[in-house]
Amino acid sequence: MRFWPLLLCLVLGCTTADRDAFVTQPPVPDRPNIVWISAEDMGPRLGSYGDYIARTPNLDVLAAQGTRYTRVFTTAGVCSPSRAAIITGMHQVSLGAQHMRTLSGAPFAPEPAPYSVVPPHYVKTFTEYLRAAGYYTTNNGKEDYQFETPATAWDESSSNAHWRNRPHADQPFFAVFNFLTTHESRIWPDPQAAFRAMGLPEALAHAAPDPLVTDPAAVEVPPYYPDTPVVRRDIAQHYDNINRMDAQAGRILRQLEEDGLLENTVVFFWSDHGDGLPRHKRWVYDSGLHVPLIIHVPGQSPAVDDQLVSFLDLAPTVLSLAGVEPPAHMQGRALLGAYADNKPTHTYLFAARDRFDEQYDMVRAARDHRYKYIRNYRPEKPYVLWMAYANVMPTMQELFRLNQEGRLDSVQALWMRSKRPVHELYDVQEDPHETRNLAYDPAHQDILVRMQRALDSWMTASGDYGLSSELDMVESMWPGGVQPKTQPVAIIPRATMRTGLTAEGLNPTASGGTFDAPIELEMYSPTQGASITYSAGGPWRLYHAPITVSVTTTIRAKAIRYGFEESAVIEALVAINPPESE
Repeated sequence: MRFWPLLLCLVLGCTTADRDAFVTQPPVPDRPNIVWISAEDMGPRLGSYGDYIARTPNLDVLAAQGTRYTRVFTTAGVCSPSRAAIITGMHQVSLGAQHMRTLSGAPFAPEPAPYSVVPPHYVKTFTEYLRAAGYYTTNNGKEDYQFETPATAWDESSSNAHWRNRPHADQPFFAVFNFLTTHESRIWPDPQAAFRAMGLPEALAHAAPDPLVTDPAAVEVPPYYPDTPVVRRDIAQHYDNINRMDAQAGRILRQLEEDGLLENTVVFFWSDHGDGLPRHKRWVYDSGLHVPLIIHVPGQSPAVDDQLVSFLDLAPTVLSLAGVEPPAHMQGRALLGAYADNKPTHTYLFAARDRFDEQYDMVRAARDHRYKYIRNYRPEKPYVLWMAYANVMPTMQELFRLNQEGRLDSVQALWMRSKRPVHELYDVQEDPHETRNLAYDPAHQDILVRMQRALDSWMTASGDYGLSSELDMVESMWPGGVQPKTQPVAIIPRATMRTGLTAEGLNPTASGGTFDAPIELEMYSPTQGASITYSAGGPWRLYHAPITVSVTTTIRAKAIRYGFEESAVIEALVAINPPESE
């Protein structure tokens, strides 16, 4: 079937787009489409989770038709470390991605930031495995993985990325839509004043929020907050933002329906960590880690799932749904798909808190179905560290003011203490707000020891980078403070050339060679763990198997080792010039 197009191309000549069509990789069987709708800084404040204040009709319908997971926890209470774990399927402490942030630094951030984390050489974004399986992968919105996003991670990552941009209507896709609407900064009543207080350009501030719709008098104030108009206003604003995000999610769901894709698309909804409010975001209490997760699989019956779920489970679950076996190094388990239950259910989940912007800290946590154990490695520090970004929140300012005036009650004052206990233990079933520390209660010592042992075992098994200083860690990744560079690609033909280079292959500076017939090309970079992307006159593609070149084509290729500088782009003209018939 491909003979006549190939013959016409040889006789008449081809455009670069046409030539790209004749650079092929193996076909892929049919797979379901997968869509992620993700939100920022939001706990399970949805009507479907029993929140009577929330106005979330679109996500409530999705939950009513899908599976609502009730015990889902992130690995960190802040975005970048959490997203590093999500995109790789490995805990951020196993990658060296535990400090917030690495790439962009932050106001007053200490050295060695900024830097790009260098994960172990075998670690890839899970989207690379999807691309290798034939998926068109798109990311619309935030990346923030603690390492520079490799060109091999996505077919498209931009504010315009969409499944509708895929080159073939029958190509399966994995599409992410990340909405910033619920981010903590959208709660600030005066964003320009907040930026001014941090010494940042006011022009970077987003617009002030619209007038409140949620009644502040109706919201529930947790016991660790003072019940004041300022606090109620912040919580009400958060609900308004959630309502706007729900409308954005509804537009994505309607687009799937308009395109006739609902019957073959698995839809996820989740948030990257807990609410963007004090003692929620950045913390390892459930208020900072507990998030919604809704998964709708076409044709399923509605369900509620109470098992412990870690955000490490997202990557293997997506791969399993796509029919791809999750790599052994991924630390989570597949919840659904061909490889569902590839690992035992979780007995414990683990979380970490490390540097935030300009402040160092180290906290580790373990949780089972009923108990939460927290270990403070810096007990001499106060709970509330000075952080320019976090402290502009009006609720935080209210806590500072009332604490200074001695007007916080005994529960509200707990988080404002100047020192911490080494150990914290909470019965999250009886004490969901985690305000009664049982670690020093003789009646709970057996539970404390069990949770301590679980945490110790996990820290050893995970290779927790937090046990090293950030300077030492970065020195091991960037020796001498210099970012290592990926070695260039070698393009190796599986054929003997008639003219040009020798049969050993095309070296990285070669101009190419001439062949008698269509050939297969292999690509290789000497840098261990490097991924390769190439172009044959069209878009950049992920190299994952030998490619077939059927017509004269210029191949461009580069290699990317995560955390390294990209290699130089090499070019090779591969000429297909059949000998004349005798």
